[in-house]
Formats: sequence, structure tokens, C-alpha cells
Amino acid sequence: MRGDERLLIWSPEEIDAGLAPHRHLPALRHVLDWSRRVLVSGHPELGRTGPVCPYTQPSLRKGLFLLALPAQEDGGTPAEAVAGLRDWYERLSADLTEEDRELLTVLMLLPWLDPSDSGELDEVQRAAKDTFVADGLMIGQFHPVCDEPGLWNEDFRPLRAPVPLLAVRRLLVFDLPFLVGADRHLDAYLQRFAPEIPARVRDQLVNRVVS
Repeated sequence: MRGDERLLIWSPEEIDAGLAPHRHLPALRHVLDWSRRVLVSGHPELGRTGPVCPYTQPSLRKGLFLLALPAQEDGGTPAEAVAGLRDWYERLSADLTEEDRELLTVLMLLPWLDPSDSGELDEVQRAAKDTFVADGLMIGQFHPVCDEPGLWNEDFRPLRAPVPLLAVRRLLVFDLPFLVGADRHLDAYLQRFAPEIPARVRDQLVNRVVS
């Protein structure tokens, strides 16, 4: 286990071995099982071939897929939880190679949030996304009733997870479709990736601009 007074972090191996506190193990194991079963697999409603999340299996394989919980029993404030997640992500990635930085993923569980209403988690994610994207990070919200539609099938709900959580990983060149809804996010993306945007991603950008 790693962490401090704000955030506690476990590897899948530690969770499998029961090394997390007993009160946290059911939620951690539930999310880890969902990650191993759902995120690494295809889905008939996904709208494309391949796994739901292409990054999860490589991240798991290289030991770069981590689960976390706020250290405070009540989770503290959303701002405190997100700040701890952000700081620890940067610390964990500091000594990694460039390739491994692209695979480092941290899922912060927020199991005390209302599982029947994603509004609070959505607000936390929206409030954090501007600064995360500006600094080259993606932060996404997952929730049992998340209504965010899929990119390739608007009837599919890829962000539904068994426990409310926030996921952080490196911003990648193929993340453009997740950013076109806000000009500030698009600007941050272009500043970072414009010289190396692949042709098919440039086509997506052009389609967005002219539509």
C-alpha cells in the first residue's frame, strides 16, 4: 500500500491478497473484478470492435493499474479528494518511462456517494477536468447510473461501474473525441498534440469544426 493522510493506494495483487483494510475490501474487489471482466472485454453494444477500454489490459499487465480511496473515512470534501488523487498520480508517474506513463491508471473509489444519483460525481469531474486536461491528464467519472453515452453507440453506457469512482490517466492523442465539447479542452489538446495528430484524428477534428 502507498499513500498519505489524503489518499490510500493499492495494487491489484495487494487487493487479491486481502492486504487492504477489511472494511474497504468488498468495494475494492468489486471494482477490480469489474475492471478485469468488463473493461478488458468487447461488448455487443459498444459500436466498435475491441475491448471497452483498450488501455486497461496493458495497464494491468505492467502493474500500472491501481485502486485508491480517500484516507478520511467520510472522504473529505470533493476538492480534497481530487487534489490528493492529482498529486499522487504525478508522484507515481515521475519515475516511469514515457511508455509506462501512458499506461498508468488510478481509480479512486468514492463508495459513500449516492449510487442512485450520479449528479454529485458528475459535478466533481466537471470541476476538475479543466485543470487536468490543461496539464495533460484525463479524468473520467464512472457511476452505477452514469448516463454518458458511448462514442460509437449513443444507446450504450460505457461509464457505468459498480461503485462511484474517478479514473485518471495520461491524456493521449486519441482522446480528441472526449474533448471536442469544450473549446478550452480542445485548445489544450491542440497545444499538446497538433504537430503529431494522426490523419484519422485530424479528420475527426475537421468534422467537428465544420459541423
